[in-house]
Amino acid sequence: MPESPIRILASAEALPTIRRELSRRGFLGIAAAAGAAAILTACSPGGGTSAAPQATGGALEDKLSIYTWGDYDSPDVIDAFTKEQGPTVELTSFNSNEEMIAKLTAAKGTGGYDIVVPTGVYIQQMVQNGLLQKLNLDLIPNFKNLDPAFVGRAWDPDNEYSICKDWGTTGYVYDKTVITRELSTWADFLDAAQNEASGKTSMLDDASELTGAYFWANGIPWTTTDEADLDAAEDFLVNTLAPHIEAFDSYPGGGAIQQASHVLMQAYNGDVRLALMESSEPDRWQWVLAGPKTEIWMDNWSIPTGAPHPEAAHAFIDYVLDPEVSLQELDYIGYHTGVADIEQAAADAGLEMLDMVFFTPEQLATMEEGEVNDALARAVDIYNKVKAAAGA
Repeated sequence: MPESPIRILASAEALPTIRRELSRRGFLGIAAAAGAAAILTACSPGGGTSAAPQATGGALEDKLSIYTWGDYDSPDVIDAFTKEQGPTVELTSFNSNEEMIAKLTAAKGTGGYDIVVPTGVYIQQMVQNGLLQKLNLDLIPNFKNLDPAFVGRAWDPDNEYSICKDWGTTGYVYDKTVITRELSTWADFLDAAQNEASGKTSMLDDASELTGAYFWANGIPWTTTDEADLDAAEDFLVNTLAPHIEAFDSYPGGGAIQQASHVLMQAYNGDVRLALMESSEPDRWQWVLAGPKTEIWMDNWSIPTGAPHPEAAHAFIDYVLDPEVSLQELDYIGYHTGVADIEQAAADAGLEMLDMVFFTPEQLATMEEGEVNDALARAVDIYNKVKAAAGA
């Protein structure tokens, strides 16, 4: 039986239960705090998975279980799907890709989930370990609605196992009443954190994002495995930057922006957008898609091996790829869903702050994907040392 490593930062049981106010992303740091980085070697799931039903276009089952990030789907969309097509939807939340992978691995195809939502860079590894089953694209005709830019990504060139749910990026937001100069780069972010925003800076509670800020600022590939690069990042982040960091917050849009708790905050674009829409002082804040490089991530609809309700799973994925339904999702979560022409549809619908959802080709060219590689454990170690040095 072929084996390959799956990196797990903590077991599912060791992680805190997700709360609505927590971010859709950024839980790598929470997992790291719960336990040291480890490698779980897993073989393909067995034990009854060969008898699992496969979707053929038959009648929909009466239930659908989705294992996803917290507060990551419009309740109106879920309710409408049940009303129109029948299956009752149960949503269960995970805190990180690592937690989700750990749970699927332990279940060996008997977890009872019909849909999972992994980030793209993890999909190839999940496929190699038998955690995902092939999609029947004949049952997802709305797949044709996706923009070609979000189809056939490197981790799944033929979309055999995954379909774009949405994607986003990382930048920061700052209080213009305190930081009166213009900030535009990650170098600016690190400088302001040590000066005007000293003691009032928050960073994402995520090891890769924390080290990413240093690498992006210094023109180093975000996925570097070079020991000299990692040593330099640790030295700067632990000894120079950490004393100026007040908090590690993956969801400043959940209150910190509205309450002006900090003046400089690393954040995800959709989170900041929703926070500014809810803020009584939106003009106080400046969102920055920082350069010269930053992150792009894509989350995906996938069906885990052994899904008990595959007909309903395919029907739901097809349902959310309908342009009108996709627009509802975008409005709720604040991220681009990958559906073609949705930018014009969002503008026609009068949705706000769309420059924080849709990006120009020039901006997209600055975004790079992450990678699950041998430097992940070191990044987690650096993250833990920074939090300790910051007193967090």
